[in-house]
Amino acid sequence: MFWRSVVGKLWFTILLLVSVVLLVLTVLLLEYFERFHTEQAEQELLNHANLIVEFLEESESGEEAVELTSTISSSYAAQAVVFGESDYWYTAEEETLPIALFSEDGTLARVLESDETVVTQGEFMNTPEDEREIMIVGVPFAFEDGEDGSLYLYQPLDVIDEASDQTKQIIFFSAAIAIILTTVFAFFLSSRITAPLRQMRTASLEVAKGNFDTKIPIQTKDEIGLLAMAFNRMGRALNTNLTALNREKEQLSRILASMADGVLTLNKEGQVVVMNPPASSFMETWKYEQQIAGDGQPIELYRLFRRVVTEEKEVDAEFTVQGRSWVILMTPLYDDDTIRGAVAVLRDMTEERQHDKLRKDFIANVSHELRTPISMLQGYSEAIVDDIAESAEEKKEMAGIIYDESLRIGRLVNELLDLARMEAGYLSLQREIVDIGMIAEKMIRKFQVVANEQQLSLSASIQTEYAQVYADPDRIEQVLTNLIDNAIRHTSERGSVAVTVFKDHHDIVMEVNDTGGGIPEEDLPFIFERFYKADKARTRGRAGTGLGLAIVKNIVDAHGGKVTARSKLNEGTTFRVELPSGEGGEET
Repeated sequence: MFWRSVVGKLWFTILLLVSVVLLVLTVLLLEYFERFHTEQAEQELLNHANLIVEFLEESESGEEAVELTSTISSSYAAQAVVFGESDYWYTAEEETLPIALFSEDGTLARVLESDETVVTQGEFMNTPEDEREIMIVGVPFAFEDGEDGSLYLYQPLDVIDEASDQTKQIIFFSAAIAIILTTVFAFFLSSRITAPLRQMRTASLEVAKGNFDTKIPIQTKDEIGLLAMAFNRMGRALNTNLTALNREKEQLSRILASMADGVLTLNKEGQVVVMNPPASSFMETWKYEQQIAGDGQPIELYRLFRRVVTEEKEVDAEFTVQGRSWVILMTPLYDDDTIRGAVAVLRDMTEERQHDKLRKDFIANVSHELRTPISMLQGYSEAIVDDIAESAEEKKEMAGIIYDESLRIGRLVNELLDLARMEAGYLSLQREIVDIGMIAEKMIRKFQVVANEQQLSLSASIQTEYAQVYADPDRIEQVLTNLIDNAIRHTSERGSVAVTVFKDHHDIVMEVNDTGGGIPEEDLPFIFERFYKADKARTRGRAGTGLGLAIVKNIVDAHGGKVTARSKLNEGTTFRVELPSGEGGEET
C-alpha cells in the first residue's frame, strides 16, 4: 500500500533523484580528491627532493650529507637513497627497496643515465607480501667536488590513502545527512501535497454515497487549492443537476403511473427496460397466457419491435389477451441518427369493441324484436280485411292476437325509453321509507296465479323484522317484477321460485332463487347487457324482450346498491340485490 500511495511514489522519486545526484557527485569528488592528494604528494615530495639536493650540492662531507638527507626525509615520513659515481647511501636502517631496482627499472634509470628528474609510483616493495604502492622521485645533482650523483626520495602512498579515506568519510557522511534530510523533506512535501488529495478522496466517496453537501476546506491558493475549489463547485453543480433530474424523474414516474394506458420502453436489443403498472399487468397476463417463464418476452412484441427497427417508422398492431383486446402503438427512439430502442403505448380497447358490438347488436335486436309482432299485426290484420276469418269468434281471436302483439310492442318501446332515460341519467326517483318485506309479499301475491298456472311453487321468506330502505317503491316493485317474471319463465314445471329478504350488516338483501335450467358460465358476465336472452330451449312460455335485467341493474345502481347473479346449469339461478338501509334524503 505504501508503494502504491502518492507519498511513497514522491518519496521514492525524490530520494532516487537525490541518490543518483549524490552518487555521481561522490564519484567525481572522490576521483578529484584522490587526484588532488596524489598531485599534492608528488609536489611536496619533489620539493623536499629539491631541498635535499640543494644541501647535498653544498655539503663537503658525505656523512653530513647523509644525516641531513635522513633528517629532511624523515620529517616528511619518506626515505632516500643517494647515489654517487662509485657509492650509494640509504637513509633507512635497512634496504626497503633493492638497489638494483634503481638501475634496472627503465623509468628510474633515466635519472642515473640521462640526468632527468623522474616522478613515478608503483609496487616496488622488496617482499611479495607487502604490496603497498610507493611514490618515487628521482633528481640528478652534482657534488661540490664535481662528482655526479642522484637522489631518490620515496614514500608509501598510505598517507595519501589515509587522506583519501578521511575525504571519503566526509563525503559519505555528508551524503547520508543529505539523504536523511531529503527523506524528511520528501515526506513533508508529499504529506503537504497528499493531505488535500486525501480530503478530496474522502469527499468524493461521500459524494458517491449521495452526500452532495460535502465541502473540501481551501487552505492554499495554488493548483491544489484551485482543484479543491473546482471540486466544491462540481459538488454543488451535481447536487443541483441531480435534484432537477430526480424531480423530473419523479414527475415522469408519477405521470406514467397515473396513465390509464400502458407504456413500456425497449432497448436496442428489444428487451423491456421500463414499464408502468398497466403495461406490467398486461405483460404478466400475456406471459401467463403464452406460458412464458422468467424474464422471457412475447414473440409478437419482439416481432413488432423488429418491424419498427427495419421500417424505421411507427407501427401498430392489435392482440387479444385473455379475452381482452389490446392495441399496441410502437414508435422508434433515436440517438442522433441511430435507433436506440422503441417506446410502445398499450391501450385496452375491450370496452370500445364491446360498445361497437353492443351498438350493432342493439340495432339487430330491436329490428328482430319489432319484426315478429309487426309481421303478426300485418298478417292478422290482412286476414280480417280480406275476410279470411268467417266467424265472429275467429275475428275476435285474431283481434285478440293483434291486441297482445300491440301490447308487446308498446311494452318493448316503453322499456327502451325507460332504459334510455336511465342510461342518460334522467331516472327520477320518488324516495320514501319503504318496507321491502311488504313489497316482496305483494309481488308474491301478484304472481301467485301465474305460478299456479305454470305449476310452480312461489314463496317468500322475510328473515328480518326491520327491512326498511329509503327508496322509490314503484322502482323496487319493478325490480322484483322483472326478477320474479324472469325466474318463472326460466323454471320448468314442478319447480320452485323463492324470494328471500334479510339484513346483511348495513344492507337489506333481496334474493330471487329459482330451480330452472341455469345460465351458461360463458354468458353469465353479459346477462345485465341490453337484449341479452337465455337459450330459448331453457325458456318456458313467451320470451322476454332482453331488457329486464338491464333495467334492474340501472335501478339498483341509481339507489346506490348492487345486483349480482350466481348460477349453475341444471340447478338454478340466484339473483341478489343489495340496497343500503337508512333514512333521510330528498326526492330526486
